[in-house]
Amino acid sequence: MTGTPDAPDALDAPAGACVAAVVVTFNRRDLLDEALTALGAQTRVPDRIIVVDNASADGTAALVRDRFPDIELLELPRNVGGAGGFGAGMARALDADLLWLLDDDTVPESGALQALLDARERATAGDGPPTLVASRVVWTDGRDHPMNTPRAKPRVPSAELEIARAAGCVPVRSASFVSVLVDTAAVRERGLPVADYFLWNDDFEFTTRLLRGRRGILCPGSVVVHKTRTFGGADADPGDRFFYEVRNKIWLFTGSPGLAPPERVLYAGSTLRRWSRTFASSSDRTVLRRAMLRGVRKGLFTRPRPTATVLRDVGVDVPSPYRTSR
Repeated sequence: MTGTPDAPDALDAPAGACVAAVVVTFNRRDLLDEALTALGAQTRVPDRIIVVDNASADGTAALVRDRFPDIELLELPRNVGGAGGFGAGMARALDADLLWLLDDDTVPESGALQALLDARERATAGDGPPTLVASRVVWTDGRDHPMNTPRAKPRVPSAELEIARAAGCVPVRSASFVSVLVDTAAVRERGLPVADYFLWNDDFEFTTRLLRGRRGILCPGSVVVHKTRTFGGADADPGDRFFYEVRNKIWLFTGSPGLAPPERVLYAGSTLRRWSRTFASSSDRTVLRRAMLRGVRKGLFTRPRPTATVLRDVGVDVPSPYRTSR
């Protein structure tokens, strides 16, 4: 999709910049319909919209083809999770200047993308614009969604803090794939998401890797509604899916270049506290315990496959000049 006839010119993306929105979906046809409708109604419409369908069985692909014929549809033969889906979509869009990453249950307000671009422009400094700009994520009732709050950056240098404040923003160390605008050049340099994570912690690993030694900001003026079924944080009872949380956190703390050693200690402690709360509030601790043991074994004794290998298995090639995370 192209054209921004109603968008203001003063603080738009850099001249000639191409913004590609990447949306990953799996069996949420109605929510995707709402999300794509909202993308088309932006005051600054993305130049490209790529939908990655993770082998949905609910007519998702037909919906996109029938209702949104201008959108690029990437149909995968099997579900590779959010991590693989975003990796596939980003690999398709590596020729864009900026990537806007969104979940399929995310409904951006009409000015969400323009606000991200404005904040990126205002926060440009001697080292260039920030590598990442995240949206404010709210639930359906307008409350800030605790599941998707970007982690504030600790011990921010005063100059960096002043640049962010002058732009009406907050420095962050990580963000989620619910709505985040990233610099494609940084992705080409530091790699795609680790596809083998499948789900959970893939966005945390990716954004911390992207932001290590670089600037990222949260833009409160860019608002998106995350239409999860319930309101809650990451310590809600995940059931058997706790396996992914445990395995991926071990992979992250032992293998990812995204965190410096002191950060590993800090976030590991935070993770253990959150896991304790998860167990304390669980209605079936036997399931959680079993999932945790499987996650510990896999995390300690296996390594994620190269992202290019995972994507090649579903027919997606990573262009050779670009690095992947593994």
